[in-house]
Order: sequence, then structure tokens, then C-alpha cells
Amino acid sequence: MRDPAPWQRRYERIALLSLLFGLISQYLKIGHSLGLNVPLFTALFYGLFFYAVKGRIGGFDNWRGQSKSGWLLSLPIALLSLSYVLFANTMFQSLNMILLLALAAAQTVLLTRSSNKPWYRAAFYHDVLYVALFRPITYITVPFGLLAARFLPDSVTREGSSPAASTLKRVMLGLLLAAPLLLLVTLLLASADTIFQSLVNRIPNLFGDFSIGNGIVRLIFAIAIGLYAFCYLWTLLFRRTENQVSTPSVRAGKRFDSIAAATLLMSFNFVYLVFAGIQFSYLFGAASGLLPQGAAYADYARQGFAQLVAVALINLGLLLAGLHLVKREGQTVEVVRKLSLSMLVGCTIIMLVSAFSRLSLYEQAYGFTQTRLLVHGFMLFLGCILIVSLIRIWREHFSLAKAYIGLAVAAYVIMNYINIDAIVAQSNSERYTATGKIDLDYLATLSPDALPALVKLQKEQQGNGELAILSHIIESIRHDAIENSSWQSWSWPKQQSQDMNR
Repeated sequence: MRDPAPWQRRYERIALLSLLFGLISQYLKIGHSLGLNVPLFTALFYGLFFYAVKGRIGGFDNWRGQSKSGWLLSLPIALLSLSYVLFANTMFQSLNMILLLALAAAQTVLLTRSSNKPWYRAAFYHDVLYVALFRPITYITVPFGLLAARFLPDSVTREGSSPAASTLKRVMLGLLLAAPLLLLVTLLLASADTIFQSLVNRIPNLFGDFSIGNGIVRLIFAIAIGLYAFCYLWTLLFRRTENQVSTPSVRAGKRFDSIAAATLLMSFNFVYLVFAGIQFSYLFGAASGLLPQGAAYADYARQGFAQLVAVALINLGLLLAGLHLVKREGQTVEVVRKLSLSMLVGCTIIMLVSAFSRLSLYEQAYGFTQTRLLVHGFMLFLGCILIVSLIRIWREHFSLAKAYIGLAVAAYVIMNYINIDAIVAQSNSERYTATGKIDLDYLATLSPDALPALVKLQKEQQGNGELAILSHIIESIRHDAIENSSWQSWSWPKQQSQDMNR
């Protein structure tokens, strides 16, 4: 065993720490639901990451604001990690896992300058995908080479090895081949002799509740996580400053004629102005006397919110085309273009307000669900997008990409933290108090976040036979919440469920 160079010792430590990270990860994850283990896993990964890149030249130097943008991602990453402790919405837990991995990849690429593209350009995310998924595969043999060079004699790792080294190789190969055969023979002997079988059966007892099959699964999981973590860190350590993947040069495409574009926008705006007038008359002014024969105001108001959201999305596409794909000509034509786009934004906002009010009426009639509240949130997000787009119309150097990405991340984090299941349960409880209508089957599908509102409704409606099944729903949600009570899966809603059971 030779004395390694300092750089080699550092890389060996990274390899061993990556394996330790994998071992701890399997302990936190396997057999446990998501909860406290997620922020712990995130903290462990970043501890390993910062150790690996510590002191590397260029690791955190400023480059066109990339490092500052990377550090800002720490806030949504921390908030999304903590959401597993604070809330129990299964839909967001699944989505958050994907987004957490994506944000962590983007942040580590930014901080290590593993892409020379600005973060608000699509090419940057192309690089992130390549660095996170494909390039680590090319380094999969590196940790084995490091450990072999460290722990095996020099002659074993060189060509033309000595007879002793050749013998060592053969011994190692024999042990490797013997392992599965020994397992098979042991199982056959155990089935043939009861005394030998009892001896074999005692082996797992030496490890308490340890199961060999479960141990193999855990070991494979730990090695896979550790191997990927090391290869990913190696990718970041030995980054390429040139283009990660060759991409064709982008040529300026043909642009729409400004007059034709202005005509198109004004045509749309004319229709939208008529529609906006109707919205003010019917929905906001309640002028129900002009409704079609046989149509009730409530039925009319509840229809069409999905179509209005679709039109708003189409208008957003028109807006982006008007900003980026129209020729710039004389000052008068340019003012007309900007005014037309501004009017398009105004009409679209009116449509969103109309859709929002229609959906609210629909909820009052048919109840509140996660999907309907998410649509409310999406409409508010679209409204913010339109407002920043309006700023961009009159300020040419305003970056829409930065604003859109920032708003999207902020909106997603906010939706995680409003506790949507609690709002659904509370809103349906209030609707029952007002109308006597409630969808108990749907309430049974909610997460433990909804328990406080459901328990409150149960207490308020004690003796109400119509809600007798509510106690079974509450008990079912409690049971599902406390089924996995390990500390790795701890979260505040689960703790509340346990406290209610006492």
C-alpha cells in the first residue's frame, strides 16, 4: 500500500463520505414515509457537496451574478424541504421531491459554474439535465479506481504484474465466484438437515431483527445513492467550461410585419372589449334581465371558467409573440403595438377576474376540492405574469425570463405553505353550515392536514345523524397518519394526529 498524494486522499475521503451518505440515506428512507427524513437528507447532501467543492478554484467566484442567483435558490430549497415536516399533502410531497432534485441540481451547477449559460436561458437547463443525468455515468468507474489504487499493491494495478499479484487477483476472483455458489449450497444443506438448518436460522438472530433480504436491498440502495452522489460531485469538480452538448447556432428568424401584427391584435382586442363589457354587465353588475330565455343567473355564472383560463393562456402566447416576433418600425407603429398589447393584457386580466368569480360560484354550488383551489392559485399566478408582462411592454430591457422563473418558484412554494387540505376541509365545513351540503366521500381522501377542521365540524354538529360517518373518516385519517410512527417520518400533522388520539 503506497503513500497517497494529498489530492488523492481528498478524493478518497469524498468517495468514502459518499458511501456513508448512501448508508445514512437508506436508513432514513427505506421503510419510512416522508417527513423529517427529507430535510435531513437534504442537509446531508449539501454537507457532502460543500465539503467536496471546498477550496476548489473558481468554485464560488462571481460570474455574471451566477453565484448570487445560486445562493438565492437556498430559500425555496429549504422551504420545500421543511414542508415535509409542516404539512402532509401527498400530492405536493410527490411534486416537491421532483422539484427539490431539480432545484438542487440547478443550484449546484450554478455555484460550481458547471454551465456557462445564464440561468434564465433554456440552454442552461439543457446543461443541468446533461450534468445531472448523463455525465455522471461516464465517471462510474472512478471511485473503484481510486479505492483500488489506494488499498491494493502497486503491482496489482499495473500491467505486467508479478506472479504474487497475479495470484492475489485469482484469489479475489475465486471469492467473488464462490459467494453465490456458497449461498446456494448452504440453502440446499439447510433443507436437507434440520440441525444444520437450525444453525443457519440462528445466524440472523445474531443481528436482532435484521433480515438478510432486507439487508441486501438496503445495501444495494446505499451503494447506488453513494455511487451516484460521488459521480455527480466528480462531474461538478471537473466541469467543462465549453458547451456541454453541441447546439446549433440560433439564427434570427423571420418576424411578423408590424402593421399586420397591429391589425391582428386590434381585432382580438375588439372581441375582448365586447366580452369585457358583458362581464361587467352580467357578473359584476348583475344585469340578469338580459340573460337568454330559460337561463338562470347562477347557472350562467358558474359556466365557462375553464374556457376563460384557456383563452387567457392563448392571450399570453399572443402577448409573447407580440413582444418578440414583431418587426420594429416607425415610432407611431411602435406606440400602436404597445398600446394594443397593453389592451390585450387588460382584457385578459378581466377574463381572469371573471373566471375567478365563476369558479367561486361553482365551488359554492358543488363544493371545494384541491383541484379547484389549485386552479384559483393558477389564475392568480397568471395575473402576476400578466402584470410583469405589462411592465415589459413599456420597458424593453426588463427580463421576462427572470421574472417568470422567479414568480413560478415563489408561487409553487406559496401553494405548498397555504395548507390546501386544511382550506378545503374548512371551506366545505362552512359550506355545510350555510347550505347543509357536503361531500363526505371526498373529505375522506384528504391528508392529516385536514383533521383540525374536520374535528371542529364534528364537535359543532354533535348529534347530527347525517354526519355520523364523519367520526369514521376522522379515525381513518388518524390511523393512516400514525401507521408509520418512526422518527424519520415525523411531521407536525402526524404529531397532531397522535395527540388527538390520546
